[in-house]
Amino acid sequence: MDLVQLQRQLVEYRTSLYHEGFLDEQFTQLQELQDENNPDFVVEVVSLFFEDSERLLNELTKALEQQNIDFKKVDAHVHQLKGSSSSIGAQRVQRICIAFRNYCEEQNVQGCLKCLQQVKNEYSLVKTKLEFMFQLEQQILTAGGSIPMQ
Repeated sequence: MDLVQLQRQLVEYRTSLYHEGFLDEQFTQLQELQDENNPDFVVEVVSLFFEDSERLLNELTKALEQQNIDFKKVDAHVHQLKGSSSSIGAQRVQRICIAFRNYCEEQNVQGCLKCLQQVKNEYSLVKTKLEFMFQLEQQILTAGGSIPMQ
């Protein structure tokens, strides 16, 4: 695949992530903060999001497996996940966290378990999609091209 095709594929792929609701304007703002002085800014921030999210998802799984569930603790973890997903523009993860927090407030175990599964699925999807997008960007840079912003 030549450079122009790779660049076109990247633009179309990125556009699809917005149209399918995986990303929102916050991700665009994150990209605008990246420059020559910090060319890996977005990858670094998103990598931290991945690490943080996996830790929080593990904590949530453990907390919801307890005999006596501490809904305040669960809600605190969901609140953190909502904030970090919002900060990188992971819109679908953020939306599920809003419903998840409502179930915590109601102390609805089944609702919390359902949301945990949904948030794990959405997180996994957005992680796979962002990693693929970063691979495309790396292929373009390796081929000597620049990353198109449109």
